[in-house]
Amino acid sequence: MPDTGPGAAGRPGAGPSAATPDGSRAGAVGIAHVQRRSVRVLAAGQVLTGVAFGSTLSLGALLAADLSGQEELSGFATAAVTLGAALTAIPLARLASARGRRFALSTGNIAALAGIAVVILAASTRAFPLLLAGIALIGAGNAGTLQARFAATDLASTARRGRDLATVVWATTVGGVVGPLLLAPGEVLGAGIGMPRLTGAYLFSFAAQACALALYVLLLRPDPLLLAQRRAREGAAAAIADTVTDRPALARYAMFAVAASHVTMAAVMAMTPVHLSHIVAPDAVTWAVGVTIALHVFGMYGLSPVFGILADRVGRLPTVLLGQALFIAALTIAASLSWSQAGVLVALVLLGLGWSASTVAGSALLTEATPLAARPRRQGRSDTLMTASAAVGSIVAGLILGAAGYGGLALWALVPVSAVCLGAAWVRTRR
Repeated sequence: MPDTGPGAAGRPGAGPSAATPDGSRAGAVGIAHVQRRSVRVLAAGQVLTGVAFGSTLSLGALLAADLSGQEELSGFATAAVTLGAALTAIPLARLASARGRRFALSTGNIAALAGIAVVILAASTRAFPLLLAGIALIGAGNAGTLQARFAATDLASTARRGRDLATVVWATTVGGVVGPLLLAPGEVLGAGIGMPRLTGAYLFSFAAQACALALYVLLLRPDPLLLAQRRAREGAAAAIADTVTDRPALARYAMFAVAASHVTMAAVMAMTPVHLSHIVAPDAVTWAVGVTIALHVFGMYGLSPVFGILADRVGRLPTVLLGQALFIAALTIAASLSWSQAGVLVALVLLGLGWSASTVAGSALLTEATPLAARPRRQGRSDTLMTASAAVGSIVAGLILGAAGYGGLALWALVPVSAVCLGAAWVRTRR
């Protein structure tokens, strides 16, 4: 179905020239213009959702431990946010396929706004199950945020696919770094207006999600996926239509590599706030957690354009393996220096870099191994697998933390890293 919203016509690149059936030069120029505009809007949205998610990511585990009275249950917060994302990734992908990226991303924003309200209510009533329900709704919003990276590839050329995807991922750096640094100011603001403890930063999160919703509704026009589907139906731009060879085995490995990398990152990151609460002074916990998570998020997104360029020039698979090498360095440091705040900080930065390399390259690999008609479905499955695996991993991580400590958790996290490396060897043999 064509995109008929305001701005879908009447300007260069969004009118007939953007859908020229014969693939003329005018059509190519129009599509390039729409692609640049889409990437800019998606990047701006990632900045805002990065603030929204980053400002509350660290609080989930602390709130779960506080409301439940048991640190072993702190992992349930990350499990809830990832489970919420897992349950909604495929429905959002179907929405995108039927109604476009704009509709799917906006739906995720609305779910996140509802989740923030539920979390604040849960904290005020001391209701642990309600807290998990609210965090799960926030996770549904995060599912939309994750799918924004795929929206950047809908109209991208093969030569720039990794770079455009990485640009949108990189944009999360700004919000993702600023968000955790708002924890302490949020506490001051929340205390000033009588909000429950550990919920003040959710005010910033709510405002950022609302702005992202308005941005997608008003400016993501024409819708990149709907335009790509229309061009495919009309036979234009064969480079992005169904002439792409379907390589299901390679796509399955890409999905596995992204999921395993996310489990590795999420399991260790989720337990870091709780671990830091034991090795730093009580009055410095909020500051220590905010700074550590901010730098970790910078590692996740700050160098993603570099990894996108590497994925385009060196190859998707070598970049995935680079990510696993960074994971090994991070987990070794975390295991050997678990008693040191500086050691934990360095480990978390390297952990973020490993996630960035693996996710950018793995997502680009999945896209180029899948024809356009099947992309939203496989992309949704990939995000479901990624977030569902991380949900289970976060629960298990809490149990391992209680039994073997933070260093033991880091060593156990080497298991999925080894599996990704072995899978890469298998893929090379098949190719």
